[in-house]
Amino acid sequence: MISFKNRSKKILIFSFYIVLIDQISKYSILNNLDLKQSRNIIPNLLNFTLVKNKGAAFSLFSNSTTLLTLTSILATSVLITIILKSPPRSYWNSIGLAYLLGGTVGNGIDRFFKGYVIDFLELVPINFPIFNIADISINISIICFIIDIILTKETSNPK
Repeated sequence: MISFKNRSKKILIFSFYIVLIDQISKYSILNNLDLKQSRNIIPNLLNFTLVKNKGAAFSLFSNSTTLLTLTSILATSVLITIILKSPPRSYWNSIGLAYLLGGTVGNGIDRFFKGYVIDFLELVPINFPIFNIADISINISIICFIIDIILTKETSNPK
């Protein structure tokens, strides 16, 4: 039981640091760029371009701020409940939960306090939506969950 509580605490602390990095990066961008202003960071690869995203991923559900804010609050509540009440299945599951909670809270804070999400990372060579640290965290969580599923399937189905 102590190990489970310790793991839950570590997941929440890791999530907190993800939120902190996300919010500090957004605060820094807001104080250094004007809306839609762009600054090249790595030539032919990465720009910082400040945009306000009133939708979800890829600007889906644009101008549905109330729905997306409520969804963020609900998802955060469910994730915290899962972390505190259910023992994580594996290391990769724990890491996935931490990244997912951090990303969800990071973007949820923006929606709740600003009514939009601050995005600023623009990949120059491809036509890809501008994103932020919380978005990266959510995508990392998906990779962790996939690894967890693959490894769990391999250990449960020995050849």
